[in-house]
Amino acid sequence: MNIKVKEYMTRNVYTLKPENTVEEAIQLVKETGHDSFPVVDDNMRVVGYVSAVDLLGRDGKVRIRDIMSKELYVARDFMDLRDAARVMFRTGHSKLPVVDEDNRLVGIISNADVIRSQIEKVDPDKVEKLKNTIEKVHGVKTTVSRGKVETALLIPTQTRIYADELKGRIHELKRGLAEPIVVIKKDSRYYLVDGHHRVVAAAKLGVKELDAYIIEVPHEVELGIEKLVRKKGLKSVKDVEIIEDVPHPLVEITFRNMR
Repeated sequence: MNIKVKEYMTRNVYTLKPENTVEEAIQLVKETGHDSFPVVDDNMRVVGYVSAVDLLGRDGKVRIRDIMSKELYVARDFMDLRDAARVMFRTGHSKLPVVDEDNRLVGIISNADVIRSQIEKVDPDKVEKLKNTIEKVHGVKTTVSRGKVETALLIPTQTRIYADELKGRIHELKRGLAEPIVVIKKDSRYYLVDGHHRVVAAAKLGVKELDAYIIEVPHEVELGIEKLVRKKGLKSVKDVEIIEDVPHPLVEITFRNMR
């Protein structure tokens, strides 16, 4: 399946205006931790791009319009992410502004987003396999749809998550990023199958809805996860324990191998 730029681009973008000063740009670097920014006019049209390198050695009063790059590489949200990645690789750019047909800024895509797409994408094949397993085990027909689900309605099916990964999910949601979660819908109940860190992050940030793959099963089916939920007393994401003093297993393995 071709992944589109719009699925991974950051929609909440820090920008500069041509009339901003180098001093103001340096302050934005300090506040955000980012090393480059699109430059936009009052209509959000991209007119330039400036990086931390452009700021080096400049007088603080110099205007961004006088140092910004005006020959730009940009992406469109409907582009294949692989094509955007090729542009970044061949030109040496770590980020590309994403613009609409009027050259207005709608997002930004980075090489980190490209990497993330390869390790975090909810694979539709995974959803299909889960659907087929339910149908085979219970001898019923299910349906799969894509839509929004209310965070408050989700019933978790695991008891623990890791604080380090939760921190990363919170950061992503703040940037306007969120992978679809996977839920099983039975009657009015939504059982969370995949995406517990994302859901807890959303709850902490007050995000009321998340994009989801929804597998709907007939009401007469008695799911194994229902028994698990009852046994563990899980009713909402508030019941999920956040492990503070233990890193995610993959991180722990990495550290161990580096010793």
